[in-house]
Amino acid sequence: MTTNFKQLAEQYKHELLDKVVPFWLDKSQDTQHGGYFTCLERDGSVFDTDKFVWLQGREVWMFATLYNKVEKRQEWLDCAIQGAEFLKKHGHDGHLNWYFALDREGHPLVEPYNIFSYTFAVIAFGQLSLATGNKEYADIAKRTFDIVLSKVDNPKGKWNKAAPGARALKSFALPMILCNVALEIEPLLDPDFMRRTIDTCIHEVMDVFYRPELGLIVEHLGTDGQLVDCFDGRLLNPGHAIEAMWFIMDLGKRLGRQDLIDKAVQIALNEAEYGWDKQYGGIFYFMDRLGRPCQQLEWDQKLWWVHIETLITMLKGYQLTGNAKCLEWFERVHEYVWSHFADPEHPEWFGYLNRRGEVLLPLKGGKWKGCFHVPRGLFQCWQILEDLAGRA
Repeated sequence: MTTNFKQLAEQYKHELLDKVVPFWLDKSQDTQHGGYFTCLERDGSVFDTDKFVWLQGREVWMFATLYNKVEKRQEWLDCAIQGAEFLKKHGHDGHLNWYFALDREGHPLVEPYNIFSYTFAVIAFGQLSLATGNKEYADIAKRTFDIVLSKVDNPKGKWNKAAPGARALKSFALPMILCNVALEIEPLLDPDFMRRTIDTCIHEVMDVFYRPELGLIVEHLGTDGQLVDCFDGRLLNPGHAIEAMWFIMDLGKRLGRQDLIDKAVQIALNEAEYGWDKQYGGIFYFMDRLGRPCQQLEWDQKLWWVHIETLITMLKGYQLTGNAKCLEWFERVHEYVWSHFADPEHPEWFGYLNRRGEVLLPLKGGKWKGCFHVPRGLFQCWQILEDLAGRA
C-alpha cells in the first residue's frame, strides 16, 4: 500500500490550523490578568485558574513559532506577547529564577525548583525575540540559558530534597531538553559556545544515557555513569527516549552527520518495539529495565505526548533515511492516535488513556498538558508530510 503523503499532510494541517490552534487562542487566554489558563475541560471551559510557568512558556513559544514559521497572523503574535509580558512581570523572582506555579493574578505559589520552568522560558523568549526583534526578550532568553547551564549538575539547587550524601543520580531529562533548546535559540548564541554545548548534549544522550547493552536509553544513572539498581535507576520512559531521537536527528542534520541520524533512528525503532503494548496497543508510559514493578502507578497509561512525539520521530526518521520500518511505525501509531486521542466532538485531543485505550481523564489541559505537544506535533508532521508529498 502506498502512503498518501499529500492527503496526510492536509489532515495534520487542517487539525492544527482549524481546530487545535483556535481552541487555545479562544479558550486559554486570560484577558483580565494576562497569561494563559491551561486547566481546560473537554469543551474548553476553565476548571482551575492556577498558572504553571513551564506551560505558560510553552504556549508563548508555540504561538511565536506559528507566527514565525506558518503565517504572520497578528492574533498569534498578540497571544504570544501578552503571555510573555505576564511571565516577564510575574514568572520569576526578579533574578530570572522562574517559579513553577502562580495564581491567576501572578502571585507565586511554588518556588523555582523545576528546571523546566527555565528551559521553556528560554525557548519562549528566544522565539518571540525572533518574531519581534525585541532585544529585551533576547536578553531574557540568553541570561536564563546561562542559568540553566549553571544548574546542570544540581537542577533543583537549594530545593533539592535528597538527604546530604544520599545516592547521587543524574537525569536524562536535562541533556535531552538542552539538545532542543540549543537549536531553538542558536541565532542568539556565540557559534563556538553553541557548538560546545551541542557536543556535550549529544555526548550525554548518545554515549552516556544510551546503553548499548540494552539498546535503550535509561532515565537515570549514577553520577559515575553506571547503571544503578533502584526504582529510579531501573526506570525507562520510552516516549522520552523516542522524543529525544528527533532532537538528535535535527542536530545530525544541522551538523551534517548522517551517522548520528542513523544511530538515532535505530534507537527510536528499538524503543518503539520495546515500549509497544502487545496486548492493547499503544506505548507504555513507564517501564522497568529488569521487568520489576514500577513505582509509578500510572506506568501502564497511554499518554498523548508519548504517541505524538513518536509520530514526529518516525516520520523524521523516514524523511532523513528512507528506512521503511520508520514508515511502518508511523502508520501504526497514526492509526492508534487518531482513533484514541482525537476527540470527535470537541477540538484538541485527550491526554490520558488507560491501558486499554479508554479515556481516563476527559480534560484538554491541566497541570502537565498545555498548548504544546499536540500543536507542535501536528505542525512537525504536516511539514514533513508536505516535504515527502513533494518528493513523491
